[in-house]
Amino acid sequence: MTATLASQRGPVGNTRSTGLFFFIDMVTIVIYTFVWTYKTQEEIKRYSGNGVGGVVGLVIYILISPVTFFIVPSEIRYMYEDLDGQKSPVRGLTGLWFILPVIGHIVWFVKVQGALNRYWQSKGAPPP
Repeated sequence: MTATLASQRGPVGNTRSTGLFFFIDMVTIVIYTFVWTYKTQEEIKRYSGNGVGGVVGLVIYILISPVTFFIVPSEIRYMYEDLDGQKSPVRGLTGLWFILPVIGHIVWFVKVQGALNRYWQSKGAPPP
């Protein structure tokens, strides 16, 4: 069963440096956040077949951004737990970090991108 699921999965996503993200995000005046949101959710959807995908994820972020703070860790949890049977380091409730201005967003991103990087690396992606 596991071999069948693994063979049906799409391409592994890219790992991303958290420090580089913050640098590019500041230089682009937060525009890179939109790029990150699209790419991350598209990679998760292509790999797992689960989730909202890039376009819908970006629209959700533009219209009601707080929802993204819950969706992305939920999709990561699905890959860890439902696809691989591992305990996920993040879950939907990780989104509650968005309540804390600035620092909460930083903590959320570091936790989420770190979990995603570890997952992609376990599937053969190079480190960021």
